Amino acid sequence: MANIELIKILRERTGAGMMDCKNALVACNDDVDKACDWLREKGIAKQAKKADRIAAEGLALISKCDKCGKVVVSEINCETDFVAKSDAFHDLVLQVNEEILHNDCKSVDDVNAVTATLFTDATVKIGEKLTFRRFEVVNPSEGQGVGTYIHMGGKIAVIVVLDKEDEELAKGVAIHVCANNPKYISEDEIDAEAKAKETEIQLEAVKNDPKLAGKPEAALKNIIAGKVHKVFAEVTLEDQEYMMDPSKTVGQALKEKNAKVLKFIRFQVGEGLEKRVDNFADEVMAQAK
Repeated sequence: MANIELIKILRERTGAGMMDCKNALVACNDDVDKACDWLREKGIAKQAKKADRIAAEGLALISKCDKCGKVVVSEINCETDFVAKSDAFHDLVLQVNEEILHNDCKSVDDVNAVTATLFTDATVKIGEKLTFRRFEVVNPSEGQGVGTYIHMGGKIAVIVVLDKEDEELAKGVAIHVCANNPKYISEDEIDAEAKAKETEIQLEAVKNDPKLAGKPEAALKNIIAGKVHKVFAEVTLEDQEYMMDPSKTVGQALKEKNAKVLKFIRFQVGEGLEKRVDNFADEVMAQAK
């Protein structure tokens, strides 16, 4: 009997149905390359191979273990937004999250190992290339607070960990992180190399600014430092204008509640991935042939 993993590989490479792949592997003694040729000879293999398709749509969802308190966020990609919005795909992401928490997965390879059957079954049911991309697990200590936010049903998922329990504040900061996409919690997190590079950029800008010609060196130093701070403040959580109360920064809002952000995670579906661009006219012509 054909191995289920080999069937999955053959389906991804040829786009053929599950039973056709099984028959091809049986006929070719589980040789995937020969099975591909067998399907082509039978006219079963499709031109569009799933393995070559771009999976950049999908969902990022958050799940929490009521027993252990751990929280996981994961991103799974598919080919189309239509599938991303389907109940079957949504259920797959939640099932994968459960497996991650239940099996204490540490890496993507761990996840792939424990969810192989889930993905094989889902690929057969959904009919698109599905890819598990990334995940992160948060295990808050006693007394720490966790805020979560899911935007547009799973386009963006955010987890925020505070050093104290404050559900309203944690939720508000999570919403802010979703909308403003900070890169750092505070300026202290920015490495020296990044600061040095930005300082050089601002130094050259100051040299080329005729309005600053003749300024004392000490004054120029302060101006440069201020410009560097302004650049990083735009991507630093504590320095950003708080979305829930624009009269203060996030840092001020936290200070008023005697709270501190220990960690935040923000997954935006497809960020950094190449998106597929469909030409509708070409698609219609291809279908008409």
